[in-house]
Amino acid sequence: MAGNERLICLSQDLVDGGNGVRFDLPELGQYVTGFVVRFGGKVYAYVNQCAHVPVELDWNYGEFFDFTRQYLICAVHGAHFRPETGFCVAGPCHGRKLRSVPVQELGQQILINLENLTNV
Repeated sequence: MAGNERLICLSQDLVDGGNGVRFDLPELGQYVTGFVVRFGGKVYAYVNQCAHVPVELDWNYGEFFDFTRQYLICAVHGAHFRPETGFCVAGPCHGRKLRSVPVQELGQQILINLENLTNV
């Protein structure tokens, strides 16, 4: 693991379409969090803020998917986001995107890249 990467969780901690793993992002602010989910076999990470207003998405800790397990959903506004792009397809922020966090799965570990965080 390089000095600009942070371990978030183990690969086995993410079930496809299941609960996500939250993590702190102090690089973006004192109370800012991010989350990582698995969808379609791939791992995606985002800043845990709705594209409409800066409220956290998960309706229960780590629960980001809607009941169909096809979309990420904002618990406050009901906005629906594509897990693979963060693009809002329904709700008050239609057409906007979640802020992605550079993430990779390497050696059974999920890592975020801190070097590019200021650009998200």
